[in-house]
Amino acid sequence: MDESAVARRAADAARKAADPAAAVLVCLDFGGAGYEDDVAELVRLALSAGARSSRVVRGRRQRPDPKYYAGSGKVAEIRDAADALDAGTVVFNHELSPAQQRNLEKALDRLVLDRTELILNIFAQRARTSEGKLQVELAQLQHLSTRLVRGWTHLERQRGGLGKTGGPGEKQIELDRRMIAVRIGVLKKKLAELRKQRSIQRRARSRRDVFSVALVGYTNAGKSTLFNALTRAGAYEADKLFATLDTTARRVWVEGAGQVVISDTVGFIRDLPHGLVAAFRATLEETVRADLLLHVVDSASPARARESEDVNKVLAEIGADAIPQLAVWNKTDLSGLAPSVERDEYGRISRVFVSARTGEGIAGLRGAIAEAAQRRMQAGQRGNPSPQPSIQP
Repeated sequence: MDESAVARRAADAARKAADPAAAVLVCLDFGGAGYEDDVAELVRLALSAGARSSRVVRGRRQRPDPKYYAGSGKVAEIRDAADALDAGTVVFNHELSPAQQRNLEKALDRLVLDRTELILNIFAQRARTSEGKLQVELAQLQHLSTRLVRGWTHLERQRGGLGKTGGPGEKQIELDRRMIAVRIGVLKKKLAELRKQRSIQRRARSRRDVFSVALVGYTNAGKSTLFNALTRAGAYEADKLFATLDTTARRVWVEGAGQVVISDTVGFIRDLPHGLVAAFRATLEETVRADLLLHVVDSASPARARESEDVNKVLAEIGADAIPQLAVWNKTDLSGLAPSVERDEYGRISRVFVSARTGEGIAGLRGAIAEAAQRRMQAGQRGNPSPQPSIQP
């Protein structure tokens, strides 16, 4: 057996022996704002993905290295950290090119994930309904299709067509691409059928003139807890990123507004992969079609201003930026703020402070929803359906 084969076997044995629940987290500083917040968020993402132990490797660069994203010296530091932790995975808090990911895996002898793949893995773990699972699989396949470019040696083999014995045939990579394309087509068709069903349900609500409210916000802002406080639906809630993915809707009675449909939607995050936004577009249409958005903000988060900006960017991407928006500052029990209702210079409610966990301020939020519903009804009676200005958190 030659030396290269021995080295490959040794590397394979090392990878198998490494702890799959241990990860080295790489977060490089390119001079942008909010670096420490990015590091803290990466740690939380890793924990949400199932990492039981982790170590952060930091570094500063002016620009990404074309081969490894990080420099060769930093790659050696990452490998030493992975060896010390016996980590089976290295996670970059950045988007890697297919070539960079391959080079890193070869240099580190470990599985390497970028930020997009980490979020996709979390979504795959969290999806519960059939629609959610279809959406996640679609996003994963769309991401994988971009990685099938000189990726692995087995994908470069050529095979002859059926019944052929000679001549260059179809490359394995082309077969894989075609199989992925076929599966993507099937998933899109199934999701289109579910989208049609959702549209029928939405039209039925519209005919009954039911006021619809959608909760939006950065992941872990407390949307599901607030949803339960408003509807008593008992939806799953946990102190982790992307605790729930599947949209849940409940009809509730709100004094002064009558029957109201409230929907809890998937949380947003900085640099949410475009594939996920596209795959979850059917689910996010509950947001686009809502009469009012409750933008839930974690009032205890030091990065709440930037998180609010990130949410508004995604809302603009899905065409929901023109929908009336009410800022709901949640977790006042942690931030020390008093539950209250704030009004602007025109007397309209601009912000509501609540604690979904303790229930303080929920009555004021219900009153704000009722006011919004009454304004919508009055505008309809005047024949003026133009929406009120969006309220920015």
